[in-house]
Amino acid sequence: MTTTTSNVALLAVHLQQDIVGADGAFAGFFRAQIEERDVFARIRQLTDAAHAAGAPVIWARVAWQPDYADLHANSALLQAVIQTQCLQEGSPGAELAAEADVRDSDIVHTHQRIGGLTPELEGQLRERGVETVLVCGVATNASVEGTARQLSDAGFTTLVVDEACSAATPEAHQAAMESLGLVAGAISLEDALATLG
Repeated sequence: MTTTTSNVALLAVHLQQDIVGADGAFAGFFRAQIEERDVFARIRQLTDAAHAAGAPVIWARVAWQPDYADLHANSALLQAVIQTQCLQEGSPGAELAAEADVRDSDIVHTHQRIGGLTPELEGQLRERGVETVLVCGVATNASVEGTARQLSDAGFTTLVVDEACSAATPEAHQAAMESLGLVAGAISLEDALATLG
């Protein structure tokens, strides 16, 4: 595979306060592995490299109206959102965490499903000539995997940066990475930085 920074984008999934924050609604599920795997620092390395290379950086965030009128809760994960009253548009918990280094040139993309690729975002990627997407974020076995599968189905070369993702447990992370092997690629942090550099 040959890539250049002119056709690579970095997509960081769901680094929002309710999902990754120490006091977020899902902190009990995800925070320990985020800290153990040093996910914030690794994503910061990726965003620094992407910004330096002029590669697009996209922050996918999920949020719904405060009354959840736009949430079709057809899965246990989405039902949990309603039960915990989290990720409401306009609330602090729906905002990107302080650890996310968002620049003015970045794309902040809001969506309402577990996977983050929408026709709008796909159009933005194609307008920029993106062919390869590096994916990182939380949780590996939910929104990271869902988004990676969508990107692959849309025809993008999709590479999930192993060390820059985490799930509730190491086993869940590893199982997701193995499951993704047939539709996307796993890439190390070192190789991802080299791709961006």
